[in-house]
Amino acid sequence: MLRIAVQSKGRLYEDTMALLAEAGIKVTSSKRTLLVQSSNFPIEVLYLRDDDIPQSVATGVADLGIVGENEFEERGEQADIVRRLGFSRCRLSLAIPKSTDYQGLQWFEDKKIATSYPNILRRFLNEKGVNAHIHVITGSVEISPGIGLADAIFDIVSSGSTLVSNNLREVEVVMQSEALLIGNPTLSAEKRAVLDELLFRIESVKAAEDKKYVLMNVPSDRLDEIIQVLPGAKSPTVMPLATPGWNSVHTVIDEKRFWEVISRLKELGAQGILVIPIEKMIL
Repeated sequence: MLRIAVQSKGRLYEDTMALLAEAGIKVTSSKRTLLVQSSNFPIEVLYLRDDDIPQSVATGVADLGIVGENEFEERGEQADIVRRLGFSRCRLSLAIPKSTDYQGLQWFEDKKIATSYPNILRRFLNEKGVNAHIHVITGSVEISPGIGLADAIFDIVSSGSTLVSNNLREVEVVMQSEALLIGNPTLSAEKRAVLDELLFRIESVKAAEDKKYVLMNVPSDRLDEIIQVLPGAKSPTVMPLATPGWNSVHTVIDEKRFWEVISRLKELGAQGILVIPIEKMIL
C-alpha cells in the first residue's frame, strides 16, 4: 500500500483530486479525516499542509507527495522528483509598489523584502550579488509594502490580480513552479510496483490532455495532400468508404493546432469532420 501526501485544500488540492479521479482512483475527502484509503487502488491519501509535504516524504511518513515546486525548493528536503505534473502553474516573483521607478535588481540593495520563501529568495539574491533584508512573514505578504512593513515582496504570482489590487507590480520572475510528484528514495520493490502502475495511469491521462480525436471523409484524389497536413501521433488511420473515391481518415490533433489544421483540411476537400474529446491515451 502506497501512502501519498496531498495538500488538504486550495487549487493544488482540487487539481490533484481531479488527476486521481481521471486515473480511476476513487478517494473520498473529509475535513475531519486526515488519512483515507482508496476503495479500488492500493493507495491511501494523507491530507497535509503544503509546506509539510516535502518533509513527510523525505522522512518516510508518506511514500509519495504531490506538492508545488516552490514548496519543494524552499524546504530543501531529500526526496526524488518522480514526475512533473504540469498543473497548478505559477511563478515566484519580486514585486514593488506600482509608482516606484525601477531600473534593475540593484534597486533591492539594502531594501527590506517580505516573503514566505526566504531560502529561495536568499539564494537568488546571493547569486545576483544583491544585499537585501529578508523579512519572513506568513499569510498576506502582498499587504506588507502598503502598511510600511517592507519595501517589496517576494511571493507566488498566478494571474497577477492580487498584485494589482494591492497597487504592486511584478519586476523580476525568479522561478517558475508547477505541481510535482515526489517520492521517498527508499521505496520497497512492492511499493515501486504500485508506483509504476500509478505512473502508467497518470501518463495515460496526461497524454490525452489537449488532444482531439478527429474523423473525416476525404476524397481519394486528395488523400496524400491531407495526410501531409495531419500531425498524427504516428500516422493516420485510412479506411475506404462504401462510396467509390472516398476514404475515412482518423487521427489525433493537438488542441492548440486544431483550428489551423481543420481550416486547411476543409480547403483540401475533407467533409463530415467529427471531433471527439480523448479521456485516456495509451502510448
